[in-house]
Amino acid sequence: MNSIFKVAAGALLMGGLAGCGSSTDNTNATNGATNIAPANATGIKLKGSGATFPAPLYAKWFSAYNAAKGVQVDYQANGSGAGIKDLKNKTVDFGASDAPLDDEKAKDMPSPIVQIPTAAGAVAVVYNVPGAPQNLKMTSDVLANIFLGKITSWNDAKIAALNPGAGLPATKITTAHRADGSGTTAIFTGYLKAVHPGWTQGAGKSIQWPVGQGGKGNDGVASIVKQSTGGIGYVELAYARQNKMAFAALKNKAGQFVLPSVVGTTAAAAGSLEAIKKDVRAPIYNAAGAASYPIAGFTYIMVYKASRDAAEKQALTDLLTWAIRDGQSMAEKLDYAPLPKEVVALNEALIKSMS
Repeated sequence: MNSIFKVAAGALLMGGLAGCGSSTDNTNATNGATNIAPANATGIKLKGSGATFPAPLYAKWFSAYNAAKGVQVDYQANGSGAGIKDLKNKTVDFGASDAPLDDEKAKDMPSPIVQIPTAAGAVAVVYNVPGAPQNLKMTSDVLANIFLGKITSWNDAKIAALNPGAGLPATKITTAHRADGSGTTAIFTGYLKAVHPGWTQGAGKSIQWPVGQGGKGNDGVASIVKQSTGGIGYVELAYARQNKMAFAALKNKAGQFVLPSVVGTTAAAAGSLEAIKKDVRAPIYNAAGAASYPIAGFTYIMVYKASRDAAEKQALTDLLTWAIRDGQSMAEKLDYAPLPKEVVALNEALIKSMS
């Protein structure tokens, strides 16, 4: 799958989207209409880059927004690290990342930025083990030790104990991780750091992996796993579903084994609301609640509070407002969780601060 998604000249250039999750629904982008006037339907264009995590959703959004509002949006899904770099260099109008910038890193930007959570998604632990069940059970201890290289075969006693009767083979485990700066990696490693004291590799968009192979983008990791007998990796849920990959049920904070899903991601966001109300950058992994899927996170669009001209600022605020309102109706069909109403309200205040 090509990880470059573009919307231009009124058409979505799919670039392989069918292989990673285009939707066939005909959702009208103006359902629940917010009556936003087009920013400049006579020729304004917006350019963004960054996270591959929300790429299927953003491709759908920007195509629908162009059709509804006459504004062209060109988005390149080249990884969260690249999106932040492009925004810093001011080669794009917005950057996209699943790993929001903390206060210290935000100060490194040329001018103040606003970080808007646009949707939430689950990071699925995918594997390729012939003969194994579709939804192997795993704990944070097992998962961390696999990616630390301490559990090296699929019939390891710790995996077998969680999956009695599964008849797991003695196949060697091959781990796959992101080679590029990735917000998906930040969510995955943030979870491992939070829940497993033995995880000593740190957390962030890029870390030093002790074992495994690196792939570019969610599609790169998925490709490694699919081509490696005994492979295991982490990808956004939409990529797992549309590539028909087996994925694990993970033990959550409440002690329940939960599969990645929109329901589980919604529960994770709900279980983290108090922290989110204080700061929209708060993580939602390892959230409270029996239904919460433990490796979930928001994805963000980042823009400068002060844009280069009035038309650009209006175009950006209109796009963001549409995304957090009308655009949410498209999320669930693409395996993303719509924003809780409380987060929409927080976003509206953040967007207002741009004026």
